[in-house]
Amino acid sequence: MNARADLEAAARRAVEAALAAGASDAEAYGEESTEREIRVYDGAVESLTDATSRGVGVRAFLDGRWGYAYGTDLGEDGLREVAAAAHAAAAVADPDPDAGLPDECGAAEIGSLRSPELDGWGTDRKVGLALAAERAARGHPEISQVEQVVYADTDGALALANSRGFAGSFESSAAWSYVSAFAGEGDDLMTGLGLGMGRGPEDLHPEAIGAEAAARASALMGARQPTSRRCPVVLDTLVAASFVGFIGGMLSADAVQRGRSLFAGREGDEIATAELRLADDATLPDGLASGPFDGEGSPRRRLKLIEDGRLLTFLFDSRTARKAGRETTASAERASYRSPPAVGTSNLVVEAGAAPLDELVRRAGDGLYVTDVAGLHSGVNPVSGTFSVGATGILIAGGELAEPVREITIASDLVSMLRSVEAVGSEARWVPFGGSVRAAPLLLGEMAVSGS
Repeated sequence: MNARADLEAAARRAVEAALAAGASDAEAYGEESTEREIRVYDGAVESLTDATSRGVGVRAFLDGRWGYAYGTDLGEDGLREVAAAAHAAAAVADPDPDAGLPDECGAAEIGSLRSPELDGWGTDRKVGLALAAERAARGHPEISQVEQVVYADTDGALALANSRGFAGSFESSAAWSYVSAFAGEGDDLMTGLGLGMGRGPEDLHPEAIGAEAAARASALMGARQPTSRRCPVVLDTLVAASFVGFIGGMLSADAVQRGRSLFAGREGDEIATAELRLADDATLPDGLASGPFDGEGSPRRRLKLIEDGRLLTFLFDSRTARKAGRETTASAERASYRSPPAVGTSNLVVEAGAAPLDELVRRAGDGLYVTDVAGLHSGVNPVSGTFSVGATGILIAGGELAEPVREITIASDLVSMLRSVEAVGSEARWVPFGGSVRAAPLLLGEMAVSGS
């Protein structure tokens, strides 16, 4: 029996064990994964780790209460022990009238989410990929140091079964690599990041990853602090992805219901320009958070979040949906078998526009191209949406990139930022910042930039 079938069978048995222990409803989530990470430095392997995890988590429901337990023994005795522990936890839990299994279970048709070539890549070949990325960065004449070079991948299977008759499983894999490089010396040392991600190592291009890190670092050489101003701002794709990931977290119905989101009570309101279209889509074959069903067994779908400038919906799992008198949006996510499902984003997708980056820069006139921000999650107030974060970038003069700048602060609030989006760039890419995000550069009409 392969890992996927074995996990699904174990999940079914865990559900039966929970019912036998006295649960009125039950759900079991099984997971098996192998994670590998290779770090290289100065042409040699610095570290190599290979870790495999396998386990099952059981959610048991009893008289309006629920409990959760997990374990790593998928034998009969182990499953019975976990199921009994979940039932016991439910027996002493506080009542939760909105908790329960989803009313609709099923699986979307997506296709394979596992790299067909992953098995053919041995450790030596993966090390070679990381070394090639490092060589590409070090080969740039202005690069003085390459700080980090990492290749990593994960490969595994997930299974879910519940007492309403649903059972499903799927395999998935992901691979990514990044390079952090320095240009300049001493106090003028500037850093740049290059990254790539895909289903397997065959999707990664080490020379491009290393070259991106080198180009980003070199473009910032000689950066100085500019004078303060209000001006148009172009957000680099990586920066845009960070903001989009943060916004996605505040569209969680759980955050809204707990009063921890500035978007509470704003469903249907105009919160952005028509140029920005945002969706959550777990059905994309190249989305690394994709899957046929969510963490509760609801079929995945494409969910429009912001369209025509309006906030269309929040992200709901079955619990938050019942609390709001709504239906789940199949937005229950799992960190691992060690924790119960919770509302979250899958693949956040910004629909690409028609303008290449140089056109956004030209339209900005005299402004700022932001290539990096620091402290975003600590610098944004989730209730008011106001933010003030450190940034690095390149000034724009006469519609062209000019001198690099650092030690600046950009400040606004998220709704004002969304309402100032004048254009979305055409070069969209996947970025692992704030989850799985496919973003593109953004042109903002105006933002406060604090310098000297």
